[in-house]
Amino acid sequence: MAGNIEVKIYEDSEKVVKAFAKEFYKIVNDSNQKRFDIALSGGETPKILFQHLSSKYREKLPWQRLHFWWGDERCVAPDHEDSSFGVANSLLFSKIEIPAENIHRVKGENDPVTEAQSYGQQLQEQLNHRNGWPVFDLIILGMGKDGHTASIFPNQIKLLESEHVCEVASHPESGQKRVTLTGKVLNNAHRVYFLVTGNGKARRVSQIMNNVKKAQKYPAYHIIPENGDLYWYLDEDAAEEIR
Repeated sequence: MAGNIEVKIYEDSEKVVKAFAKEFYKIVNDSNQKRFDIALSGGETPKILFQHLSSKYREKLPWQRLHFWWGDERCVAPDHEDSSFGVANSLLFSKIEIPAENIHRVKGENDPVTEAQSYGQQLQEQLNHRNGWPVFDLIILGMGKDGHTASIFPNQIKLLESEHVCEVASHPESGQKRVTLTGKVLNNAHRVYFLVTGNGKARRVSQIMNNVKKAQKYPAYHIIPENGDLYWYLDEDAAEEIR
């Protein structure tokens, strides 16, 4: 059964990021864990988050205890403009003191199937487990205008029930290959935070929040940690159609 579920609405994307960063700081510093495993996402809002963390929390967070993974990654080289790792490295990792071994990137330049298997194996070996699946301490997710999250798209919703930790997904329009965490891993986390901004997401957010039947077609609708907490951090634009 799912734990706590909260929806929080802020004026704009910057305030969403500031509120989440403050919460993230509190969770990490209140934790007595020697290691804290986090899955990151790509997109525009995480860019703002990375910039905020590197400028305001560079000296405050215990980076040596934090291990960063990715919820999904495009199958491109790390210096490619589409690389989620590349963005995080440029805006955050290159500006803080963090051990190199704490950054666990998906090697998007490798064969996608081989890398999905390799990344899944790394997660199985390094993370704690619950019910046979790796457990993230915290996962950051976004949501696309089509209701996808990580790289689980509506036309590949079966990945929510995959028996593999990671799978290869294809972008429905470009066909670009991606490595993604699957639904059973996402729903096994201690905490999942959706950071969703912009009025282009408002209709999907409203359908999910109001539990309309159509929302069941959206992968984001099905992310409800079975033994963890779920938070939706929205800006006013993304929340404008919620009743």
